Amino acid sequence: MPDVSKNSVTRALISEDEAGQRLDNYLLRLCKGVPKSHVYRILRSGEVRVNKKRVEASYRLLVGDELRIPPVRIAERPALVDDGAMIRADLPILFEDEALLVINKPAGIAVHGGSGVSFGVIEALRRQRPEARFLELAHRLDRETSGILLVGKKRSALTALHDMFRDGGRLADKRYLVLVAGRWMDAKKDIRLPLHKYLLENGERRVRVAEDGKFSHTVFRLLERFERFSLLEAQLKTGRTHQIRVHLAHLGFPIAGDDKYGDFAMNKTLVREGLKRMFLHAAKMSFPHPLKEERIALEAPLPVALASFLSHLRATEKKDYGQTI
Repeated sequence: MPDVSKNSVTRALISEDEAGQRLDNYLLRLCKGVPKSHVYRILRSGEVRVNKKRVEASYRLLVGDELRIPPVRIAERPALVDDGAMIRADLPILFEDEALLVINKPAGIAVHGGSGVSFGVIEALRRQRPEARFLELAHRLDRETSGILLVGKKRSALTALHDMFRDGGRLADKRYLVLVAGRWMDAKKDIRLPLHKYLLENGERRVRVAEDGKFSHTVFRLLERFERFSLLEAQLKTGRTHQIRVHLAHLGFPIAGDDKYGDFAMNKTLVREGLKRMFLHAAKMSFPHPLKEERIALEAPLPVALASFLSHLRATEKKDYGQTI
């Protein structure tokens, strides 16, 4: 993918990996730092040409298409501290082939830049692998969540993964480990609660249960129960923003360490006990390979910080349900 210029016309030839996507989405990714309104303005004005012709923003790019992109002014970005070097050592690879890359993402690192974060996992990967022609996130994890994260290395693989994740959990099985405050009593519980996104006055994104929200489905299974906490497995049937966090908070079982929907007074106590992050980890995922006739099963071990706190609970609190995992 070429670098756009603020001084001259950029010409791009669409490769096999880039084909199939909408023209506007291609330009938005290419023109990082350019306001979205400006990208759509140059599309409407006909300054962007495909094969020397004007096309709609919704045009699907084909292999061999020639793009003309006018000069665009890209906003200056703040200097990146450590520009990915710090992230590099903390990105264990769980699986990789010619189609996809699977990372065990640490907590505290955003999956992509934006919303006040200048550098994330995907930017670090692109900086570390300059020879890679295509690296795109197949799904998202919250910054505070650790665990399995899929990255497409081919456009065809990414499209297949997106289709798979949209099918309501029939093909992809995603399971998280989560520690909640309170004594969860059900061995298995299906939760279907609609979720609605909204913004706080400061522009920060939040989600709540609301009748006019989008259908959201999580299956919870009890693994261990202690005096103050319960360890659950959360199986995602849909993939809404903050789904597990909001479902649990709505039910009265906030996630330990959750700084958005949790029990803030309890979180301060947990820091003193050694838990300094949210206890939510994408632990297991199985899915059909996007380009091959095989199924992939992955598992990301519990991070040291979470495993240590779990050991602390097992040593200090009476357990009345479940086996040690």
